[in-house]
Amino acid sequence: MRPFRFGVDLVVPRSRAEWVEKCRKAEDLGYDVVGAADHLGMAPPFPALVLAAEATERVRLNTFVINACFHNPVLLARDVTGTDQFTGGRLELGLGAGYVEAEFRAAGIEWGTPGQRFARLEHAVTELKRRYADPEHKPEPVRKPGPPLLLGGRGDRVLKLAAEHADIVGFTGTAGAKTEGRMALANAAELTGRVEFARKALGDRDAELNLLVHVTRITGDRRAALDFVHRRVPDLGVDELAELPTVLVGSAEAVADQLLRTRETLGISYFTVIEDDLTRLAPVIERLHGR
Repeated sequence: MRPFRFGVDLVVPRSRAEWVEKCRKAEDLGYDVVGAADHLGMAPPFPALVLAAEATERVRLNTFVINACFHNPVLLARDVTGTDQFTGGRLELGLGAGYVEAEFRAAGIEWGTPGQRFARLEHAVTELKRRYADPEHKPEPVRKPGPPLLLGGRGDRVLKLAAEHADIVGFTGTAGAKTEGRMALANAAELTGRVEFARKALGDRDAELNLLVHVTRITGDRRAALDFVHRRVPDLGVDELAELPTVLVGSAEAVADQLLRTRETLGISYFTVIEDDLTRLAPVIERLHGR
């Protein structure tokens, strides 16, 4: 089994000092990867990761994730390999098709159908690989053939694309939202089904598996914490939430055991939390460091 890796998806703030402080804190807490979100109204992720590289020593830097529909793939390849150079080969490229319709409208970019957005993502992936392999492409990537690629989602098409091209296959752990504007989590069976689908699509190809963790609560009162999560995510019952690897609730020791089971049963070894849970997961990381 692959060793554990832990990432945190940070919201890039307006202040340089605040961003530097958050990146250093993540590294000090034992995280392996610092990710920068890509949304309008936030600082651009590539410059943010270059600054993160200057402020830290060992963490990988991840775009979590770049909206491929917003970029000309040739120019994106330049920005990716340039950032890879400036971060000393520490870049991981997370790439997606975008999911916020309002951002497309604000940018004057056609929202289109899911199939059209997927086609743009697929084109970006194949064009990036072509540009990396082109001896005329500059700047060259530090790691050949290019920075590790993270692709993921929950649909068949994107998981097949990830299985064919990605170094890291990511799972969002979400289900189709039943109510607009409210998070809907996949239940344990649905998530297991998505992982099994991707692993079958991978065949003999080896890839790291990543999971986005939506809730982390380190507490001695697990039932009360699960009741709180249930009020936020009412589509699943408390007992269902207790089974989910996207919901890490309990003592640090219990959550560490939960992650060990998830790695053993699903093969997922790379877990990403949101910024709000940056400090909450730290005692779990400490217990699993090097395992």
